[in-house]
Amino acid sequence: MIHFPCKAARVFLISAATAAMLAGLASADELAVGLAKTTGNALNMREYPTTDSAVVMNLDKNATLALLERTEEEWFKVSYEGKTGYVSTNYLEELENGSFEARAQVNSEGVCVRYLPADDSDILQIIENKAYVTVLACYDGWYLVRCQYGTEGYIRSDYLNLTDISSGKSGTSTAGNSSVVAAAKRYLGVRYVYGGASSRSVDCSGFTMLVFRQFGVSFPHSASGQWTSGKGKKIYSKSALRAGDLVFFRDPKVARGKAASHVGIYIGNNQFIHASSSSRKVTYGTIASGYHSRYFIGGLRVV
Repeated sequence: MIHFPCKAARVFLISAATAAMLAGLASADELAVGLAKTTGNALNMREYPTTDSAVVMNLDKNATLALLERTEEEWFKVSYEGKTGYVSTNYLEELENGSFEARAQVNSEGVCVRYLPADDSDILQIIENKAYVTVLACYDGWYLVRCQYGTEGYIRSDYLNLTDISSGKSGTSTAGNSSVVAAAKRYLGVRYVYGGASSRSVDCSGFTMLVFRQFGVSFPHSASGQWTSGKGKKIYSKSALRAGDLVFFRDPKVARGKAASHVGIYIGNNQFIHASSSSRKVTYGTIASGYHSRYFIGGLRVV
């Protein structure tokens, strides 16, 4: 049987012959058989289940992926943010229902939230394309979800893209936040050089200055100057940060009386990207624990 997202006031009539011919379009191997969390930073999703295959995308630590297929070569076929590829099982931890809440975005118009995980089950709600829901469990290709105003029901997994991007609030551009993160990731591996502000070498504020210049935001070339620039909205709680926010730190020994000593770009799940003087390159960091957690002073939302 071929499946369609639910459309209000619209009925699709398809002959048995046509349905049989097209049944492969919604094949079972493209539906989620479970969910998994990545266990390392800068993890590659590859086009095929080999280490010399092309990289589809880079995955952050603790990203929640849809598992589409288990292969014999110790790879999972996975889906994330609408892209499909393969990840080694060595870097994935399968999640059990009841142990997670994952973010997902609707990828079709007029998708039905159903009472039970079946195409002929009663419809509880119809939600629009690009809307966000919270995934609570996965059962045989269906996600149990919680919608914006509390409705809980089932959506077939191929109508949702798992993502770590939050839905945002009025006046905030979620797409802009996603674009900032994508721009920041393009600098991963670039050399750290004090005073650098080019695609070949950067320091912490030179890196953030280059990224935000692409979005029409002009910043001074110093962490302290960016924190005190008066631009955007300051955020003081780690839990209130969203992807694309600037994050600032102040180590008194390094700051020497200045308002901030370091800056990076938040990408979600307590992770950020920054030009690290200790790693000598643009790399990932965490505000969950350690040095950067101890000296975190706040975030700045400008896009």
